[in-house]
Formats: sequence, C-alpha cells, structure tokens
Amino acid sequence: MTDRTDPTDLADLTDHLAAARAADASDPLAGYRTRFAGIDDGSSDVVAYLDGNSLGRPTRASIDRIQRFLVEGWGNRLIRGWDEEWMELPFTIGDAIADTVLGAAHGQTFIGDSTTVLLYKLARAAVDARPGRTEIVVDTDNFPTDRYVLDGIARERGLTLRWIQADTEAGVTPEQVAEVVGPETALVVLSHVAYRSGFLADVPAITRIAHDAGALVLWDLCHSVGSVPLELDAWGVDVAVGCTYKYLNGGPGSPAFGYVRADLQGELTQPIQGWMSAADVFLMGPEFQPATGARRYLSGTPAIVGMLAMQDTVAMIAECGMDAVRAKSIALTEFAIALTDDWLRPLGVTVASPRDAERRGGHVTVNHPAMREVTALLWERDVIPDFRDPNGLRIGLSPLSTSFEETYLGVAAIRDALGDLTNE
Repeated sequence: MTDRTDPTDLADLTDHLAAARAADASDPLAGYRTRFAGIDDGSSDVVAYLDGNSLGRPTRASIDRIQRFLVEGWGNRLIRGWDEEWMELPFTIGDAIADTVLGAAHGQTFIGDSTTVLLYKLARAAVDARPGRTEIVVDTDNFPTDRYVLDGIARERGLTLRWIQADTEAGVTPEQVAEVVGPETALVVLSHVAYRSGFLADVPAITRIAHDAGALVLWDLCHSVGSVPLELDAWGVDVAVGCTYKYLNGGPGSPAFGYVRADLQGELTQPIQGWMSAADVFLMGPEFQPATGARRYLSGTPAIVGMLAMQDTVAMIAECGMDAVRAKSIALTEFAIALTDDWLRPLGVTVASPRDAERRGGHVTVNHPAMREVTALLWERDVIPDFRDPNGLRIGLSPLSTSFEETYLGVAAIRDALGDLTNE
C-alpha cells in the first residue's frame, strides 16, 4: 500500500479543501475510517477529533467484542474463562503487538498494569541489575509520570538523577546522551516520541551509546506505538513500556504493555511480586518463586475487560501494515503544517514540532500565547485538540481514523477561534 498523495503536493495547492478531498480519494487507508464508531453515523457531534494521541476512538468491532464478552465470555463461561483463555491473554495480545507494531519476537511482550506501574517495575528492576552504579539519566521534558517515578526510585534506592536539558520544541539527541552517560550510569529513560513536541528520538544510536557505557535503557513508547514503526529487537532495546489507549484504541485506562528483551528476563527482578508472577500460580505456596519468561513481570490479576478493545486495532494494523500507517501519518502531519503556515503563522502561531518528517512522530504542536483559551473555545465548537502548558496546542492525527478533510476542518477551526479571540 504505497499509493498515496504526496504531502509536498498538498502544500503546493492553494485550495486546501480540494487538496484534502483529493488526498482522501487516493488514500489507501481511507476505508479503515468507517470501522470506527462516531464517524459518519450521526452518533457524534464532533466536527474534528485532533486528540487521537491522547485517547483513540473506539472501533465498531470492539463495541461488538465487549458486548459479546459480557454475555458469552463473562456471562456464560464465568470462572471457566480463566482456564480457557484469560490466563494467557496478556501474552497472546502481547505477542500480537510484538508482531504487528514492535518488531519483536514472541515471549518478550505482555499486557500488565498501568503505564506508571510498569515504568516503576521495569525501571526498578533495571537499576537493581546494575549494582554499584549511582545515576539514572532522564530529560527535563520527559512526560511527568516518567520523571516522578524516577524521582521516587532514586530516593528509594539512594541514586542520583542526571538531567538532560531538553528543548521543548525538539527532543533529546545522541550527542546529549553521550555527554552525560558514563561508569556511574545505571539506567537511561527516554521517550521515543516526545509528548510535547512530537520529536522522534534516534533509538538505535542512543541505545548503543548507553550500552557502550554499560548502562541499560528503558524506552517510553506511549506516543510512538501504532504510529511509528518500531524494531525493538533489531535496535537492541533492553526494556520498554507503552500505553494502549492512544493509537491502539484500547479505551480509557486500558492497561499498558511491557517489553523485556529475552536475554534479560532471568536477570531483571521486578519489585512487585504477586501471585500472577509466580512460577506456579495456583500452588499458593509459602515462598515466592518467580515464573520464567514474561510472566514474571505480572503482579496481580490481569485486567481482562481492559484488554479487549485493543485487539481490533492491532488486527487492523496487521492487515494494512505499519509502513502504510506511517506513510499516512507523515502525509497528515505535513498537511497540518502546510495549513498552519498558510493560515496560522500570520496570526503569530509557530510550529513547535520538527519540520523534518524523519524526526517527527504522529502529532504536531503549534504555539501561541492564547492557545489555552483557543482550546477551550474549540471544545465548545466540537473540535477537539488538546493543550500543553505553557502555550502549546497539539494536533494529534490517528492514521486509521483521521481523514485529510477532518484535518482541514480542525485547523480551519483553530484559525477561526484564534481570530475571534484576538479580535475581541
């Protein structure tokens, strides 16, 4: 699926609506949009949804799946469901995610707790696997959860946080990492796609630099999984965590996934030992004996209901391929930047995301001092972006569910709202 409208053509067309409709007409992924609820069915008032990088739309298949589960799975099979399917579901779905979007072999990925809890478990396990080393490297603009969790681990284990000063309109470079890692570094924690700017980090280069220093690396994949192709095994990634409610459409609060490279699984001891991480789950013995493989990183009872919806988006991505998803993501973000340059820049708006598509993830951030008020006004008008302090409005474009015309309508609404506010 390589036939698509070239984003450079979109930027050259003066009639942006015609450009959007032409792009939609030639989009090989256009048919997937109808598989999502609330689109063209009269059930939603939303004019343009520009926040798929915070919460993805539900798929129609997932609505059916959840209803069937309530009646047939939970309602009919009852406790038998654990033996028949649910006990292995964290690993069945984990392997599907590994196949489809992570570039990872089976047996290394699992659906676990929330992103925050998995970050804690895997980061704690990683620093404990590097005894005698005293520093954790993290950047100043990493997502708050990452920074807060690492601050707690540092205090808990008597370690020091070594900060990389990140540009909020860009991200962390290999050169910055090389300047701070060394013999005291136990762990480096970075985001593949920066939550604020959308900057796409160089995972293989940074991972090699950390490994050369003897450190482990934990990658936060929350803003890249499902929008940017990943090759975790080929890149030598140690451990990773990602959420499932953005581009994987798992629903509000759907559990996160964790990845632990196979050769590290016997070395990393996670700190929240629970009955689901035991070697024999039903032995209920007096002492904890950890399971082998990915199961050792579970803790409590898996959130089965929360795992249901993500399966349908993973299946869609397997059907069309991550390369096609990424191609459309680039085209959508290029179009959004072209509209911003034409309509918003004269109003004082700046693009706070990389213009080079090779260094940009699936969203575009635009800055203006009035963006907090603009966002509130847009929500009243049924156009849904999100705001990031201090002046950023994020335009999150999900390739499977977002059209070019929807992008056009959304950016036009930003223009109109900003114009209304500045003319008051």
